[in-house]
Amino acid sequence: MKTKDAIKQRRAVKSFNPNHVIPDDMEHELFSLALLSPTAFNIQNWRFVVVKDPSLKQKIRTAAWDQAQVTDCSLLVILCADVKAWEKDPRRYWKNADQGVQDHMAPAIDGYYRDKEAIQHNEAFRSTGIAAQTLMLTAKSMGYDSCPMVGFDFNQVATFIKLPKDHVISMFVAIGKATKEAHPRGGQLAFDDVIINNSF
Repeated sequence: MKTKDAIKQRRAVKSFNPNHVIPDDMEHELFSLALLSPTAFNIQNWRFVVVKDPSLKQKIRTAAWDQAQVTDCSLLVILCADVKAWEKDPRRYWKNADQGVQDHMAPAIDGYYRDKEAIQHNEAFRSTGIAAQTLMLTAKSMGYDSCPMVGFDFNQVATFIKLPKDHVISMFVAIGKATKEAHPRGGQLAFDDVIINNSF
């Protein structure tokens, strides 16, 4: 499927076949492509908690307003971010670059993030947002549907998945085989409402 077709056809699907299992090789391909999502300084601060255990899914569903897609999807992906990824051996993010690049990037990363909690936090959500879109478009191109979700109790879910203290939860992406089509699009705003040339 062409990228533009995946963009056009991707919708937030609420009804999934609860018996469908995504083959391991397709799941691996899905995440291999998602991991090519860009991050600032290549710090790859996203973390994907893939929930397949039925009992854990059910617990999470109780914290998500009893939304059926939580338990019925093939893969429930909880997108999290390590807000301190920037200081955890930053040279590893540039291990394939030459020594000069490594010597430049490590202190640059430190200078950009250290003592700047707002930037660390904001970067986490930018990164996971980009990764979520990559994940959803990849799923669509592979014949699967998805549903981005923020309708849940973040603190409860953090407890259920034993979220480390230096991580945050951004959103869910439920992925699987749709059993119902999404509702018609609600309507897109006009170009003039959302595209601003040069300045407001």
